[in-house]
Amino acid sequence: MRKTIIELKKADLTLGSAAATVHVLKGIDLSIGQGESVGIVGPSGSGKSTLLMVLAGLERLDSGEITVNSEPLHLLSEDALANFRGRNIGIVFQSFHLIANMTALENVAVPLELANTRNPFDIARRELQAVGLGDRLNHYPGQLSGGEQQRVAIARALAPSPALLIADEPTGNLDTETGRQIADLLFSKQAERGTTLVLVTHDTALAARCSRQIHVRSGALVPDHEVRSAPEALAV
Repeated sequence: MRKTIIELKKADLTLGSAAATVHVLKGIDLSIGQGESVGIVGPSGSGKSTLLMVLAGLERLDSGEITVNSEPLHLLSEDALANFRGRNIGIVFQSFHLIANMTALENVAVPLELANTRNPFDIARRELQAVGLGDRLNHYPGQLSGGEQQRVAIARALAPSPALLIADEPTGNLDTETGRQIADLLFSKQAERGTTLVLVTHDTALAARCSRQIHVRSGALVPDHEVRSAPEALAV
């Protein structure tokens, strides 16, 4: 039986204050198994990116429960949550989030070093070679193309061998062909390592490559029967 990596129960979150409050997530129940690739899709403002940040441990629920890789994130202190995230969750952002004054090798190795991982630079070198950047180890982000920067970000996310890989619009800043190459890399590494992949995207072709799609509308998950009966109403 497949292990459950993500379990959300009645997940609720409101952001903002006073008259500007927005009820972003509304009692979401969700279960994702080990090795699944799941695409979260929905219109702008539907809550899909906030849901992804909750899964990544970067947003706290107001109420409800979230368990990732058997750890109840809603019960952890901030320090314990940061430690857990560094060991168990790899994150790839649309805008890469590389440190400009660090080389590709340093961008991958330093988070490992901060987490007291043994041989961080050896691991970083191996991961960069695995994403096709063995000859770009000592280049700075400004010397790399967008696709190469995203490859560094993927290497950094995979370096701790996380149980969960989170990707927020991973091809959003790339041209079509480079985006396809990055998608190929993400899915091949996910399959190779048996990692659970959860991504948010506006790209319907990218979402369709996932083993499952989750549709979000107005802070709630859309039931499967509604998706089947009116898919055009859920266009991203």
